[in-house]
Amino acid sequence: MAMAAAEIDRLIRAGLPGATVTITDLAGDGNHYAAHVVAPEFAGKPRIAQHKLVYAALGGRMGEELHALQLTTAVPT
Repeated sequence: MAMAAAEIDRLIRAGLPGATVTITDLAGDGNHYAAHVVAPEFAGKPRIAQHKLVYAALGGRMGEELHALQLTTAVPT
């Protein structure tokens, strides 16, 4: 089952209020996305902890509704 880019964006923003989120559909199939997430909550956290925060915001949809997500994270400058 495919997941819309707008839904990924909504979930991440709901889980990380104040985040800037950019979603790109990599294959045009609604199953392979790239997400660039910039959030103040990432400050002082290693990259793996940042990614875990994004996955938590997606609420267990990775591997189910959302097949593949190329994830990059950053702290606001």
